[in-house]
Amino acid sequence: MRLIDYSPNITIIAHREDTSRLVAALEQEGFCCTVQRQTHSPDQANFARSYLCFLNHVQAWQQVLDQQQPRIIIEADFVPVRGMGQLPLPFDASQDDVGLAWLYTCAAQIYNISPQGHAQGYSSSMVAYLMTPRAVPPLLALHAAIGQNPGPEHYYPWDSDLDKTLLAQGLRNYIPFRNYGEHGSDSPNPEHQRWGLGRTHRADVLYGPLAFEPAYGASEGFWLTRFWGRVRGLGRLGLGRFVRPQVLRNAQVPLRLVSFALRRSSACGCDGMG
Repeated sequence: MRLIDYSPNITIIAHREDTSRLVAALEQEGFCCTVQRQTHSPDQANFARSYLCFLNHVQAWQQVLDQQQPRIIIEADFVPVRGMGQLPLPFDASQDDVGLAWLYTCAAQIYNISPQGHAQGYSSSMVAYLMTPRAVPPLLALHAAIGQNPGPEHYYPWDSDLDKTLLAQGLRNYIPFRNYGEHGSDSPNPEHQRWGLGRTHRADVLYGPLAFEPAYGASEGFWLTRFWGRVRGLGRLGLGRFVRPQVLRNAQVPLRLVSFALRRSSACGCDGMG
């Protein structure tokens, strides 16, 4: 099944960014887009940036729950590949135990490959993903728990807890064979820098040429940035971070994991701009 057939609706989480090119590219694909602009109240002045980001995603999740329909959620600095809507789902559409599926990944890991060839795993980035209604209640509970401890004024990597939270509810989460787009931001995350995390992250492999030039193209150079994205992806594979050695040892069919990882990393000729 095509991505657009499963989820034709997209929520774009934005602040002050110009989303016109993004909306135009997605609507040309046939998607119906809603831009959700962030609004912060005075009592949130001391909230951590990470928690404010969390609140924005929670608002989009609530929409998924209210409408009882899966929805694609993307951040305003996402740049889709051309033909994104025609790309295949990263999981079997007949499954009723899907939690979320990342459409863009950062620091991804896989731990199982289904008989249909889909990769179960997780990512630590919420730039672009598909959320199902079943995933929302446990994630709202996670939001409430983090709001109590450590609280909204403290940095907490909430996106790293999503996979294990959903797994505990019997839901499966998936990562794509290739990324459906790129993280186009040219602004480093100050909280990530403060806590010793990476300044920026990029896609390692793309499904195809991008619909338009990312913001980083002017400041960092498009082709150089894409080159380093590919290099880092290959490095993670070689260092056993994409498929952990322990996962490989314990896998029932380890060759499926190896095959998926190698085919994914050997993808070439997919970068560029439309």
